[in-house]
Amino acid sequence: MEIGSSFFASNWLVNIDAASSAERNAMAFLKIFLGKTPREHEHKGDELFADELWGKAKIEYEKALEKLEKTPEPDDELETRLRKKILHAKAALASNHKKNADDMLEAGFYDDARELYYLALELSEDPDLKGRLEEKLKQLDFRFSKVIEKKLPDFPYTKEETAETTHSAEDDESFSALCGTLPADVQKAYHDYGDNFKTGFLALNRGDFAQAAEFLTRAMEENPSSGSYIQLELATAYLNMEKHTEAQQLLEALVNDQPRALPAYQLLCEIYWENKAFDRAEALLSSVPDELKESVAVYLLKGETLFQTGNFRAAKEFYRNFLKSYGFNELIVRALANTHEALKELANARNLYREIMDQCRSCHARIDPFIKQRYADLCFDSGMLNTDVLELYLSLAQELPDSAADFYEKVSRIYAARENDYEARRFRAIAEKLSSK
Repeated sequence: MEIGSSFFASNWLVNIDAASSAERNAMAFLKIFLGKTPREHEHKGDELFADELWGKAKIEYEKALEKLEKTPEPDDELETRLRKKILHAKAALASNHKKNADDMLEAGFYDDARELYYLALELSEDPDLKGRLEEKLKQLDFRFSKVIEKKLPDFPYTKEETAETTHSAEDDESFSALCGTLPADVQKAYHDYGDNFKTGFLALNRGDFAQAAEFLTRAMEENPSSGSYIQLELATAYLNMEKHTEAQQLLEALVNDQPRALPAYQLLCEIYWENKAFDRAEALLSSVPDELKESVAVYLLKGETLFQTGNFRAAKEFYRNFLKSYGFNELIVRALANTHEALKELANARNLYREIMDQCRSCHARIDPFIKQRYADLCFDSGMLNTDVLELYLSLAQELPDSAADFYEKVSRIYAARENDYEARRFRAIAEKLSSK
């Protein structure tokens, strides 16, 4: 009896173990299709948030909330917590977008800055921040509006005319919008320089450099005090007229009198690089005031100076140290990718361009076509002729129609590599037709 009891008992335990094993296998099998639970997505989001990857964290929290809403048993506490975390991620992402936009604006990347300000505005729930973002966008949108590009009237002034000028309400609005992206103290100075400066500044911004130089020179005569920002605008006009010596003299005087005039450093560095005067560029950047030394613009100038000297490895290390200290910054990553290309470290460059694209996708930002093209070309040249690269070239053909023939030719070659002769011939014909125009 005891033997029989023991036998049945042992078989019962085996059956339980078998059932438990089957159940575990079934659960594991189901989990493959069901994916992560809401709490697992939440935990992943927390890790990403701690790593300051706010865009990716937001996506994980949103996935968690979406799955939670589909479960038959509601968890109000988890739902409330997830909604709060989504708001926190959006707020952190908006703040980060604004910071990066400010950096890009300071470095002169107006289009990229505008894109990030828009994204920050879409994400932000803070009324004060939204107001500041809207003002920035208003100023940037006006700067690039068709009113400035196409509708500004020509000024039919001649050498014999007096320095007195008059401006329409549209001119005044254009001038205010152009000044609006500048620091407050610079805005005030620009408004105080008088009508000749306004005329020259408007001419400069619509590409009439000779007229700009004429009226900005008049404005300098009216405002002879040292350190005038008129020198900066006049130097810009001279550079566009290929008068580099005159521009250099103005900029060196301006930096001496106004050491916080950051754009002057950039223009001077470009002149020094062009003249191979790299020691002067290094000395100039060493003299930057302490409050500007940590700016992204100055880091970019220092890194570019190393690059221009041909010291690519030093430039690479410089950019890497920045990223270790301050985290991801698109402008720095771009410069680092370009340095990897110069070193023929093409896989590293490709991975960095991919990282920029992934960052943009994680926060639904527009990807700069330049980044798309560099990534696609590096993939293409290395033989990575996959669907992603094909789709990038098709997208680029729409975004950059002037280069569409080249993109369609590459699409044709990708199809040919896949032995899809029909599509290869079709896109080659499109490329040839565009090339013949």
